[in-house]
Amino acid sequence: MSEVLVKVEDVSKKFCKNLKRTMLYGLQEIMGNMLGVMENNDNLRKGEFWAVNNVSFELKRGECLGLIGSNGAGKSTLLKMLNGIIAPDNGRIMIKGRVGALIEVTAGFHPMLTGRENIYIKGSILGLSKKEIDKKIDEIIEFSELGDFIDSPVKHYSSGMNVRLGFSIATQMEPDVLLIDEILAVGDVGFKAKCFNAIARLVKNAAVIFVSHSMPQVARVCSHVCSMNKGKVTYLGADVPKGIEFYYSQFEAGKGIVTGNGKATIHKIELTSNGKRDITQINYLDDLTVILYVTVDPDVKDPNIGIYFLSRELQIIAQCSSMSNKIPIHNTGDPFKITINLPRVNFNPGIYMISASVTDETRVDVLALHYAIKELKVCGEYIGRAPINLAGEWEVKQGGIKWHEKYKEKILGDN
Repeated sequence: MSEVLVKVEDVSKKFCKNLKRTMLYGLQEIMGNMLGVMENNDNLRKGEFWAVNNVSFELKRGECLGLIGSNGAGKSTLLKMLNGIIAPDNGRIMIKGRVGALIEVTAGFHPMLTGRENIYIKGSILGLSKKEIDKKIDEIIEFSELGDFIDSPVKHYSSGMNVRLGFSIATQMEPDVLLIDEILAVGDVGFKAKCFNAIARLVKNAAVIFVSHSMPQVARVCSHVCSMNKGKVTYLGADVPKGIEFYYSQFEAGKGIVTGNGKATIHKIELTSNGKRDITQINYLDDLTVILYVTVDPDVKDPNIGIYFLSRELQIIAQCSSMSNKIPIHNTGDPFKITINLPRVNFNPGIYMISASVTDETRVDVLALHYAIKELKVCGEYIGRAPINLAGEWEVKQGGIKWHEKYKEKILGDN
């Protein structure tokens, strides 16, 4: 059985919205402690609210917990309690082993000292001796890719350079528990990929708590997920896609945008499936038909018409255009009815937004754009981690398989 490294039992933390009251309550608590009078932390005083309310979970070695929720859900407050920066008002937190934390980009760095000097300071805080840091420092510098800047004062670093240094120290020091709060929102694509690989390597021997608003990142690295809303846990479990759906359910879809230079008009977008018109949802692998009613200025002879499917984070996950499919559209100025049949839609169950656009032959001038104008829900029993859930044509054989001795070791090793 895996070792439990983090145990959170009925943890709550309250704050006061008013600064003067916060100072007054703080003074009352100090006086109460001096006089031996215990405050009742179960009740809210005037102006107070629960930032974290009765949260419990366990995290074992080899697990990565995605802590997700909207702004103000209580994620960062919980992380600060886990790191010992603030104390809970109620409940208990037990952490076993060495803790590495990346809660703020520049947290723990002395701006006047060099990156190299800050490595020794952070290593000492983590409980490492100078000899132990000496053994790891070359690996840390190499991972950070800071080069000669490692001997420059940290105050001259960009936010991306601070992330490189902080993440390199936290991961190469190999903590038992690693806390990460939105740190990977900063930095270039190459280093982010390197960080995810480092987390995957680290989580084999550690427990990681990963706070992020990027659900693709959470789906990529997390084995468990805890979704929070207004200080309370709304979902806790190992079904990461289900937890992500709980996160998305907290938000209403935004209103679509209609724009363009006016040389085309998209009058209507209609969705049909299984003989039903104006539908708003389909089942996984159902056929879908998108019908566009469009008029285009006669001066535009060969317009390009496209539809786009967007995730809840408004990232384009699929598209279909007349130009990419080599469908000629010759415009005379008369109204168009354009029917696009999409067989066996293999989107992961969830909610998607649909955009439609009309551009000129060069695809530079946008004549009309309806952005995120329609919502489509895809229903299904299995919710995967990726936006596209390929069906595939499967063939499964078991028994009666003979290995060629020459390649047996390689084949079994690959599998």
